[in-house]
This record gives sequence, C-alpha cells and structure tokens, in this order.
Amino acid sequence: MKIFIDNHPFHYEIENIARLFFPYEKLEVIKGNKALSEGEYILTTVDDKITVTAVFSQYKKTLAGDKTGDDKADEQIICSLLFKILTDYTGITMPWGMITGVRPVKYLRSLMLENGEDFAQNYFKNYYYVTEEKLALATTTEKYERKILNSSKENSFSLYVSIPFCPSRCSYCSFVSQSVERTKHLIEPYVNLLCKEISLTGEIAKKHSLKLETVYIGGGTPTTLNPSQLKKLINTINSSFDMAKCREFTVEAGRPDTITPEKLKELKSGGVTRISINPQTLNDNVLSSIGRKHTTEDTLKAFKTASDFNFDAVNSDLIAGLPDDTFESFANSLDKIIDLDVNNITVHTLSIKRSADYTENGLTTSREDAERTGKMLRYAEKRLTEKGYIPYYLYRQSRMVGNYENVGWSKPGHEGLYNVFIMDETHSILACGAGAVTKLKNHKKNDLQRIFNYKFPYEYIDKFDEIARRKENADKFFTELTK
Repeated sequence: MKIFIDNHPFHYEIENIARLFFPYEKLEVIKGNKALSEGEYILTTVDDKITVTAVFSQYKKTLAGDKTGDDKADEQIICSLLFKILTDYTGITMPWGMITGVRPVKYLRSLMLENGEDFAQNYFKNYYYVTEEKLALATTTEKYERKILNSSKENSFSLYVSIPFCPSRCSYCSFVSQSVERTKHLIEPYVNLLCKEISLTGEIAKKHSLKLETVYIGGGTPTTLNPSQLKKLINTINSSFDMAKCREFTVEAGRPDTITPEKLKELKSGGVTRISINPQTLNDNVLSSIGRKHTTEDTLKAFKTASDFNFDAVNSDLIAGLPDDTFESFANSLDKIIDLDVNNITVHTLSIKRSADYTENGLTTSREDAERTGKMLRYAEKRLTEKGYIPYYLYRQSRMVGNYENVGWSKPGHEGLYNVFIMDETHSILACGAGAVTKLKNHKKNDLQRIFNYKFPYEYIDKFDEIARRKENADKFFTELTK
C-alpha cells in the first residue's frame, strides 16, 4: 500500500496509524502526490485545509479539517482524520484508539500530573479515542503503579542479567535467545564472562553509592543453566552488590521443563524471592504448535515443586490469541492457574514480530482472531478481579492481535517491582549479558542514556573486552551526574 505525504512532515505518525489497521502489509511512504496511480493508497495533504483521502477496492473517502498552523495540532488533526477513515473502512474499533506507544499508563500519569485526572481521561477518550474499557483499565493500573514508583529514589537502580538460552525457540518469539541444542558449548564460557561483567557493574554501583532496589535474571530461560552455573551466577551477584536493602530478587525460570528441585534449591539459598513459571497455555495441542517441549503435566509438577520452596512470589504467564487456542481452552488455562493459588499472573496478548517463525511462515491474524482475543482478555480481567488480583503494570507491543495489551495481575503485596520500574523508566537499569541494554536515568533532565551490549552469545564472548570498555561509560555518567 502507498501512503502519499504531501506538503507536511508527519509521515512517522501517519505510518503508525496505518500500521494499526494493516500490521502485516508492506507500506510504502512517498513524498508528494504526483505519482497517484491505480490501486490502494492513502493521500494526506496540508494546504489551506488538511485533507485525507483513502482509496481501496470499491471504497473511496475524503475527510477534511481546518489547518491551525501549529505542528502538534495539525499532526493530531491529520492522524485523527486518517484514523476515522480507516475505522470506517475496516469496521474495526481499536481498543486503545490512536495510541501506538508502549507505555500508555505512563502517558496517562504524565497528563494527570500536569492537568488533573479529569483532563487526562477526557484527553484519552476524545483526543486518542481510547475506549471506556481500556481507559478504566489504564486508570486502575496507574493507581497501583504509582505506589511502587513513589518508593524509588534518585540513587536507586535495578540490575538486569540476561541468560539468552532456551530449550527451543517458540514460534512467536523474536528475542535474541539461542536453542540449547545448538549453543550448549557456549553456556559455560558465557557464564564465566557474565560473572566478570557483573563484578565490574558492582564496582560502579559501590563507587557511586547507588541503592539496589531489584534484581531480575531474565532471558531466554535462566533455568537452562545447570545448578552449579546458577549457584556461581547468584553468588557473584550477592558478592558484587550490597544486597541488604534489595527488595526483590527475581529469576524468570520460565519453561516448566527446565525446573528441578536442585535448581530451585540454589535459587532459594541464594536469596531469590520471586520466580516465574510460564506455560503460556495449558493446552497440550497448542503447546506443541508453538514449539514448546513441555506438557501441561510438566507445568503442574513445576508448580508443585516450587511450592515446596516457599518463594515470596510466583508468577505465571499466559498468552491470549495463540493460533489453535479457543476461548474455552484459554479460559480453562486461566482457571487452572488461578486454582493453583499463584499470586502473580501476567496475561499477554500474542504479538507476532517480524523475525518470528510465525511471520516467516506467513501467519497473519484476522478480525475474527482479534474478536476471540478480546473475549479472552475480558474474561481474564473479570475472573482475576473477582479473585482479588489487581492490575499493577501494563504495556503494549507492535503487531499485537487486536491492538490489545499485556497486563501484570497480582495479589496485593506481591507485585513485581522490577516490572513497574523498567516499564516506567523510573530509575537506572544496569544490565549485564548478551542483548542487555543499560539505561541510565538523569532525573534532572528526565532522560535516559543507553549502553548496548552485543546481541548474540558468541559476539558477547568474542568481544567481551569491548563490553567491559562500554561499562566505563556508566561510571562516567554517574561521575558527571554528581558534579
């Protein structure tokens, strides 16, 4: 599809609005309007008036609005006109309206702080066309998020540690994680160098008197490491940082088939307070279709094993909208997880990334898929609310089925603090490992400086000297911050 940008600079937002409705279609952005031809296209023009025309098969519509001369206002008008046309053409009601960003709750909060809650809610409804249902969810989530955010100080930070290995690659996944079958030989040298990076990072934190709030070991699947590797990793963290006031230590155990009593023993004895067991579904047929090697029985056994160690919090992830998953199957999965008395449940919406196997195999989603997914999410919100769970963090991704969201639900007092801090970009995140991104927060300027590690484990190992050199930039950042 061609998008013509005539006499205005708003191509980025125009393209984003079009992608809401056509997430899998190749969009070609062209400046000017002289190349109009047969076929489907969108023409956006700013002259004396702001006009948007959409031409599709047996459909043509033009809407116009008054030009204001203010770029921000004109951008909103042209996006709004396009949004209305595409809503009319497709018949799709976007639950989050024109919002395309990852952090709608953060944006809602900023509007509330600047102008009050009534203004913020009206802005979401009338400016972005967010539905009442999603506005209510965002407002409730913001209330619980705020309590956690207020506990962070300017010298607070969190530690993220990346373990980019998995038993297998899920069909929907685009993370830089490597199958253990192919990269087993890299794990031992990777862990050794990772521990060195953690030690370097700890020296920086101590030098600048930073206060560690949370630790999150993610991936990938951290429990692909064997017990001795896990022990070495956790001991390195404990010896490198002042853990006395650390409020949360999370390990994303993830795959049920990687969880053993021996591994959980090392986690518990090392001070880990929170783990995740993420089946995504309790339907064996769906598990097989998404590339998982475990079964529902494996998941239930993993939860039973974890209960013997009495972690402060256990999280479980489910995905709404998986291919071959029905509403009844999703509801059954959720109900069974609730019955296990898990105190954290994160409900994700399927997001099909460009580099995922689903995309490479040509999988797309339909309006019916979006409606089915919406029904799943509404059921999850109703059931979890009834059972005393609260929504405490929310974020969105591109190419989500139905343009929905991911929500973390928790029993009060068991919220995952790291999830809130990273999503709000509250304080600095010092990150170690392949694919990790350190985010350094300047509270005075309210901005972030990023330091990127190499993505793949083999790059991380081969170029570790460069990784160590880049860590010096974090030291320089905190030195400059205190001048």
